[in-house]
Amino acid sequence: MVAFSVGEEELAGLDTKPLVGHLAALELFRIDRHSDEQEFIEKWRAFIKNPKRTTNDPMEAHVIGFNMWVKAVEKANSFEPDKVIDALIGVAVPNLTGGLSTMMPNHHITKPVYIGEIQEDGQLNTVWQTPGTLVAQEWSPYLEGSRDLIADWRRPMTCGNFNVKTGKCGG
Repeated sequence: MVAFSVGEEELAGLDTKPLVGHLAALELFRIDRHSDEQEFIEKWRAFIKNPKRTTNDPMEAHVIGFNMWVKAVEKANSFEPDKVIDALIGVAVPNLTGGLSTMMPNHHITKPVYIGEIQEDGQLNTVWQTPGTLVAQEWSPYLEGSRDLIADWRRPMTCGNFNVKTGKCGG
């Protein structure tokens, strides 16, 4: 079985013995495996007063999102939402795996992907990872309802579901 939303934080409350050997696919497992971000981990663990607490993928997403917002505000020289949204595209910030994540025109960020195997202790052992960051596809080319859609939030399009056959934005 491969899960797409199970990390160490979720496994912490489960009996993992029946799950040993199952796989999980995420952009990040334990952040503390990546020595580049020890400062973040130490500050967070001190803040929550728990030196053993596991870090996780959603935490990294929040760190990246906040830092991208800060850079976009600086780039736009404004807090006005439309100006910040326009400024987000192309912003790159460090992710917690030691690389950079960049906001693409489709409003997805570049990230590495990891596949991990569940261990008895509730941790995930990385068994495969992409050689670098990937650009996410906003729509599936395999599904009838989405294969003709693209997302491009740059002006003048500013559309998350533009149909290239009809030439119209769906929403």
